[in-house]
Amino acid sequence: MVGLKEELLKSIWHAFTALDLDRSGKVLSHNLCTVLNVPHDPVALEEHFRDDDEGPVSNQGYMPYLNKFILEKVQGNFDKVEFNRMCWTLCAKKNLSKSPLLISDEDAFKVWVIFNFLSEDKYPLIIVPEEIEYLLKKITEAMGAGWQQEQFDHYKIALNTSREGLSAWELIDLIGSGQFSKGMDRQTVSMAINEVFNELILDVLKQGYMLKKGHKRKNWMERWFVLKPNIISYYVSEDLKDKKGDIILDGNCCVEALPDRDGKKCLFLIKCLDKTFEISASDKKKKQEWIQAIQTTVNLLRAGSPPPHKEARQKRKELRQKLLAEQEELERQMKELQAANENKQKELEAVRKQLEAAAARAAEEEKKRLQTQVELQDRFSLELEREKMVRQKMEEQVAQKSSELEQYLQRVRELEEMYKQLQEALEDEKQARQDEETVRKLQARLLEEESAKRAELEKWHLQQQQTIQVTEAEKQELENQRIIKEQALQVAMQQLKQLELERKEALEQYEEVKKKLEMAANNTKSWKDKVAHHEGLIRLIEPGSKNPHLITNWGPAAFTEAELEERQKSWKGKKATSE
Repeated sequence: MVGLKEELLKSIWHAFTALDLDRSGKVLSHNLCTVLNVPHDPVALEEHFRDDDEGPVSNQGYMPYLNKFILEKVQGNFDKVEFNRMCWTLCAKKNLSKSPLLISDEDAFKVWVIFNFLSEDKYPLIIVPEEIEYLLKKITEAMGAGWQQEQFDHYKIALNTSREGLSAWELIDLIGSGQFSKGMDRQTVSMAINEVFNELILDVLKQGYMLKKGHKRKNWMERWFVLKPNIISYYVSEDLKDKKGDIILDGNCCVEALPDRDGKKCLFLIKCLDKTFEISASDKKKKQEWIQAIQTTVNLLRAGSPPPHKEARQKRKELRQKLLAEQEELERQMKELQAANENKQKELEAVRKQLEAAAARAAEEEKKRLQTQVELQDRFSLELEREKMVRQKMEEQVAQKSSELEQYLQRVRELEEMYKQLQEALEDEKQARQDEETVRKLQARLLEEESAKRAELEKWHLQQQQTIQVTEAEKQELENQRIIKEQALQVAMQQLKQLELERKEALEQYEEVKKKLEMAANNTKSWKDKVAHHEGLIRLIEPGSKNPHLITNWGPAAFTEAELEERQKSWKGKKATSE
């Protein structure tokens, strides 16, 4: 409520300063109570503005009365535009420039309201150059023109040299003069001012035509949507006369894109606690802009933050206050430095005077010192002559004593040199004896080692001779065995060849016998068939060997056991002979 009260006071201040309160204060108070929806009693109002000195206006003044009896009772349920228009009506006629402007009275009213929003919180009200630049930039962007920074910098320099800022009426003259809107017609400037007014004063964050799906009929109707910090209102048209409904926004709302369906494109959905709204934008860019704007509004509601333009205004004010505090601190420090500098100058002046007095005293003392020095030099010159003669005599004596001392020292050095040479000769002799004893012991040890090695070598020689003899015998024996084995191998090879030949002969015999048996079997079969044919009951008894058949490595053969034993004995005899 403090911020609301400050905004109301700015508009009221203009009306307050434009009226004669002795005659019009009661009218102003009545109008304020009416537009602000503050309950009031006309009889009590008459009592407040009595001509005697007993009423609260007479005792306290009008502004304390305004705060206590009117502004403290404001609840916020009033039309801000209507309130501002009432204050504008009371002050515009007296203060508005008579010269023709490029903007209409309605546009001038909107600029006046914007001035109250952007002006500083001190009276008389002014708008500082930074806020002027912000407002002109917003209007220029709304017109779609380029911002002329260099032109404004020149204007700002000229403004800063004469005053801190502009009043509301000077701001209206500046915008109405067209200095920063050259090349633009009145309608473009008016539309730009209206757009900035909607954003900064009416808190319109975004507005435009979109299609909305009905909740009952489910039909799509075009509506003019207006997005504010906590509500989206939609109207039949942009003149805002026929309002069709509101979408209440809070931190629980969300917005999300929808795919195209039912012939509608660029769809998105706004979800609230009690309702869901389907909306279709004109194109993808508009759709994205609306989704982003609504989502930003919901995020601000969740964070409890003010609208972006109010937050930006507060940050700019805080920055200016910070810069002002820094500037004041800098000025204070400069004053302190200047005061300290003046004190230092005074101290330096006192020190300079002290130095001049000290220099005068030093010059007098230097003069006395020079006279004393001349006297002392004369006296010291005489004493120096006497000392010089005494020094020459002492130097001659010292030279003589030095020569004698040098001769004595030379003799001592010679004796020391001889003593050192004698010590070295004794040391060399002692070392030679030690070396001789060491060499003698080394020779004896080497002789002993040589004898031991010679004995060991002779022993190794005998062992080697014995080993050679044994090796020769073994070698001869191995050679004999090798010869015997080669002979046995040759005999075995001959026997193997002989056996191979015998095997081939046995196979040939086996084939002949097999043929004979087949022939006999055929003959027997034909004979048996004939007998069976003629006699029928006769069973032929076939001859067979009483001994079992034997099978050898050379194939099936009908050897008897006696023949096989005879052959085995023959093979064993041949094997023994070969070994």
